[in-house]
Amino acid sequence: MKKEQIISQDPRVVNGRLVFAGTRVPVEILIQHLVAGDSLNKFLDHFPTVSREQAVAYLEMSLKFADARVE
Repeated sequence: MKKEQIISQDPRVVNGRLVFAGTRVPVEILIQHLVAGDSLNKFLDHFPTVSREQAVAYLEMSLKFADARVE
């Protein structure tokens, strides 16, 4: 999945916050749900415009970024 299919950022959409592509759902909401102990399924149930593939790809992308920052 290409980055453009996973996330987008536009000053006209949710005040420029990073959102899941094609939605108005900020990616930080996914992280907040996971930190609170919610499952990915619960997040997806609450935000049906976000696909499972997008959410998983975003988490994988975040892990790669975190790994790159550590090295």
